[in-house]
Parts: sequence; structure tokens; C-alpha cells
Amino acid sequence: MQRFKLFISLFIFLFHGFCFSQSFKFVAYADMPYSIPNDYPRYEQLIKEINKENPSFSFFLGDTKSGATPCTNEYNQIVKNYFNQFNNALIYSVGDNEWTDCHRKPAGSYDTLERLDNIRKFFFANDSSFGKNPIRLVRQADVMKDHALYVENSYWVKNGFLFVSLHIPSSNNNFERNLASVQEYFKRNDANLVWIKHTFDLAKKENMKGIILGFQADMFFSKQMAIELSSGFRDTIRTLTEQAESFQKPVLLLNGDSHRLVIDQPLKTTNTKHVLENVIRLQTMGDNQVQAVVVEVDETKEQPFTFRPLITKSTRPY
Repeated sequence: MQRFKLFISLFIFLFHGFCFSQSFKFVAYADMPYSIPNDYPRYEQLIKEINKENPSFSFFLGDTKSGATPCTNEYNQIVKNYFNQFNNALIYSVGDNEWTDCHRKPAGSYDTLERLDNIRKFFFANDSSFGKNPIRLVRQADVMKDHALYVENSYWVKNGFLFVSLHIPSSNNNFERNLASVQEYFKRNDANLVWIKHTFDLAKKENMKGIILGFQADMFFSKQMAIELSSGFRDTIRTLTEQAESFQKPVLLLNGDSHRLVIDQPLKTTNTKHVLENVIRLQTMGDNQVQAVVVEVDETKEQPFTFRPLITKSTRPY
């Protein structure tokens, strides 16, 4: 009888351990701190709250500052210092306020392409994430010699789910302003499309349970973004649609940019007749809302993603 009880106890322990291993959580957030220096204490408190959650990693979806904050090297150092306050890994996807908008007078009237080059050298000097316990990333620059410039595009795997970081900023993906910007857009856009296709192919080949793609821009704020020739997001939306429809398994899109919490299904099938139901989008808060979202991933569920806003009184503006 004693042996039977011991066996049952061991079975329950192993069963619970197995169930626990099926799920994990990560944190998504973006667009902060904007009001400087007033938001520093709120941002620091949010980092503490995220560390209490003990996520597998955190995913910052761009815009480390407002468009009016000067794009200085000194500020970038402050950003990096904050990223390294996370107990676990932090992965950074680049936003527009870090470079495409740096030509604005309040931002310092910088050469935007010089700022982009600086971002790559300063934040992406190696294949390691940020955080006190960083993880290794597979970078596009390291596996595709034709796209060696794009050190910011990467992927990593967690429990059979493929995570992808893409450099797709707002300000129409830099497809605007002057010839130099347009030329930059075409090259990076080509690299992004290749990276999207490559990672979906990898997910199929390795029989991944799902794929999560993070970027800064809210590509879905207008239906015109999917069809207008002047849209810097048209190619990306089309490619994501084609790849997700072919993949059939769960796809989660993550973006910041618009500063409001949104969970929706933004893509339609390639024939535009149906909602592409295996694709869900999470748009995170930002700006005045110094908050984040905890994403729980449970591989045992057909729709594995659940969302819990991390909203605390200590980070409210009032």
C-alpha cells in the first residue's frame, strides 16, 4: 500500500511537471519612456513588475522615446541600461523614433541614416539579447550574406514556438521624405520579406507549433496600407498573409506604435473572402500608458495564446 501511495505521488508530481512544461509566458511592450524625465520612475517600476512576473523573456517593440526627444548617443546608453535591468532576456525591435524621425528639429536635426547606422552598431554589435540572462539570437546578417547589414532581424525558439524580430518601423517604413530614404526602404524591405519567408519555411520544416513575429509599426491602422502603391507596408502585409495562410498553424503578430491595447484578427485570406483565423495580432500600449502585456503560450491548446494586461497603480499617470 505504501509503495502504491508512493507511486501515485510520483505520478502526480511528474504529471504536473509535464503540464507545466507545456506552457510559458513572455512580456510584450513598446513606446516608452516618452515624457522625459517624468516617465523614468514609472518605467523603472514597470521593469520591476515585469521581473516579478518572471517571464521567459520580454519583447520590446520599438520607440524607445518620443519623436521629440533628441536622438543622442547619450540617450541610447540610457535605453541600453534599462534593457539590461531585466532579469531575463530582452529582445529589441527597432522603431521609427530611434532614427526615421531624427531629422526633426526637436529630435536634433540628425541625418537619419547615420542614426540608423549608429543604432545597429550600438544595440546589435553581437548576437546576444539584452537582459541579465541573455539568450543567443540567430541573426539574418549571420546566416544570409546578401543581407549582412540587417543585424537587427533575428529569430529564436522557445518550447517549439518560433519567435521573429523584424525591423518594420512606422513613418511608412521610411518609404518617404527623400531619395536616400526610399533607397534605404527598398533594400531593407527586401531583406524583411526574405526573412519572413525564411522563418516561415523554417517553422514548417521543423514542425514548429506556431510562429510569433514582432515589429514596431501599426500596419493595420488603415485598410489602404494593404493596397496603396505609396504604402511602405503593402508588400509586408501581402507576404504575411500568404505565409500565414500556407502555414495554417497559430501565428501571432506583435506591434506597438499606436499606443492603445488592441487584440484583433487583421488579415484576410488571399482571396479576401474570409478572416485568416489562425492569425491574431496584439498591439501594446505605450506613450502615456507605461504598461505591458503578459502573453501566455500553451501548446496544448489549438489557440495557444492568452493575454493579460500588466496594469498597476504604480505606473499610472494619475
